[in-house]
Amino acid sequence: MIDNLPLFHRISGQPVIVLGSGEAAKAKRRLVERAGGVVVGDVQEGIDKSARLAFVAHDDTEAAQADAIRLRAAGILVNATDRLELCDFVVPSILDRSPVLLAVGTGGASAGLAKALRLRLETLLPQSLGRLALALGAARDRLRARWPDAGARRRALDEALGKGGALDPLREDAGTLLGDWLDSPNIEVSENSLVELALRSADPEDLTLREARLLGSADMIVHETGVSSAILDRARADATRVEIETGAPAPDTSGLAVLLRL
Repeated sequence: MIDNLPLFHRISGQPVIVLGSGEAAKAKRRLVERAGGVVVGDVQEGIDKSARLAFVAHDDTEAAQADAIRLRAAGILVNATDRLELCDFVVPSILDRSPVLLAVGTGGASAGLAKALRLRLETLLPQSLGRLALALGAARDRLRARWPDAGARRRALDEALGKGGALDPLREDAGTLLGDWLDSPNIEVSENSLVELALRSADPEDLTLREARLLGSADMIVHETGVSSAILDRARADATRVEIETGAPAPDTSGLAVLLRL
């Protein structure tokens, strides 16, 4: 179970407190400025300007503790460099394919591991990924017109964006293919279907790629009592969940539903 909730904060034009004078503080200032934030170097000024985030990069432990306490008392979330016990949030290693951002974090356990994973992903994800995202955003109205039902629209995109799909994100030219894909008369999306999966174990690593993809796409998850939370966590967080007794028939479903049996 994770103990961190990954979030992306919009800070463009907003005040962000950065305290400290060393290299760590300079790095945090660059990070804030790269995201369009306005760096504020004084606690009270930041409080007066309604800052929501603060980076504390003091070399002195007592100074870091004192400022962290004051900032928290004002309702500001704090990141204290190399002092995990003072942190309300941690800074991930960021892969930038604007507007696509991938954040790799370890909950503060190892910045080196997060960086190593991010560098590995850098070699896999093409620079064109951002263009695909922008093209999908610009085509939002066309997507809604083609598939008015949100579930059908999601399933069509899941198929196209999947490995080997028409818009596979790892293809350099995926962003240029969106128009042709939308104009294609041969895209078939099932409006309602129920897929039954017999689980082999409580370990999500035993799921096949197809099973994992179905769990991640389903509008409804119907599961027998006793299905592990580790398996259920592989489903979309906003999917409807229905628990049934072992061997019981599935209830009426709509959209894409997955039935998990032990």
